[in-house]
Amino acid sequence: MTDPHAHDPSAVRVPKQEQEEASTEITEVGRGILRLQLPTNFTGLGHVNTYAIEDGRGVTLVDPGLPSEESWAALLDRLAAAGIPLARVHTVYVTHSHPDHFGGAHRLVEEAGSDVLTSTMFRRWADLLDLDETPLEPRDPADEGEAITLLAAEEDLDEEARRELEASFPGLAGFRDRVRTAIAEGRLDEVAWMKVPRPTIAVDDRAVVRMGDRDWVALTTPGHTHDHLCMWSPEDGIVLSGDHVLPTITPHIGGLFGGDPLASYLENLDKVAALEGITQVLPAHGHPFSDLAGRCQAIKDHHARRLAQLADAADEVGFAGVTRWSEELFSPRSRGQMADSETHAHLEHLRLAGRAERRTVDDELQFRVLA
Repeated sequence: MTDPHAHDPSAVRVPKQEQEEASTEITEVGRGILRLQLPTNFTGLGHVNTYAIEDGRGVTLVDPGLPSEESWAALLDRLAAAGIPLARVHTVYVTHSHPDHFGGAHRLVEEAGSDVLTSTMFRRWADLLDLDETPLEPRDPADEGEAITLLAAEEDLDEEARRELEASFPGLAGFRDRVRTAIAEGRLDEVAWMKVPRPTIAVDDRAVVRMGDRDWVALTTPGHTHDHLCMWSPEDGIVLSGDHVLPTITPHIGGLFGGDPLASYLENLDKVAALEGITQVLPAHGHPFSDLAGRCQAIKDHHARRLAQLADAADEVGFAGVTRWSEELFSPRSRGQMADSETHAHLEHLRLAGRAERRTVDDELQFRVLA
């Protein structure tokens, strides 16, 4: 999000809800649903909400935090304070494939024998990096002999498809090289976050899932990631929104597979905004809120303004690389790979709508927005 105070050194920045540090307080946010906050230093966020959904068998945990000792210790502390024995965590529901959401799942599989619930798209991305994955042997006994990294893709990508994928996501090759180097030099702490759990329950859109002694409807919501999965309880109007809809920040639009992730994201905002009888939205970061449709519209308006900013800069910028275009959307404080990735998503959205052109010059992907 463009910072209106970026050029005013006297301005005091008020932290967004999602940037608040994790509290040890445990709160009931719905019938049989507890909110446990875990610490995270991932992409400027301060906490991740892990929800414990109680039922007759025990609990389902939603998004069990980063793969760090600090996060794991905090999870054990919160469970103990809530009176939940680790052995009663029978299922882990992971909203999407970012490490602050799936990172603790392996430990829960090992120590509690938990099932892992995800969308069917969660693990369809295995060979993109062509890495020597030996150091990344998963700790999940069910995965013995099959090392899976976070950076996965369709197994049958040929060279032409691989080149097209890299052209569609200009930061991919550099990221792949950094990961390869880290593995070769034994810096496994830098790639440990790439361990991902093996789902035992994978659901498609509109599948009905039993959690907390009630039925939830699975809602596939790609955009923030290609595999994002929300859950909706029609019985009591609760939505587990993951990172798809957050209360005070606009989720990053990403995706390694080309296409139009922004269009997908906007379409899926409409999808959840149309749900009836919503009483409570439980996001992965920030506080619970109730006006789901209003928040979705505010996020859509934000992206419309970003697209307008690119169009307004068309004559001045001309053909330019993604990093140059990113300057039109992000303050200096916010620029970097994530800003470039989101800018790229907006430029591709315009190109696929016939409102921008793309070319490659000296291995640099360049865009021109048509005013």
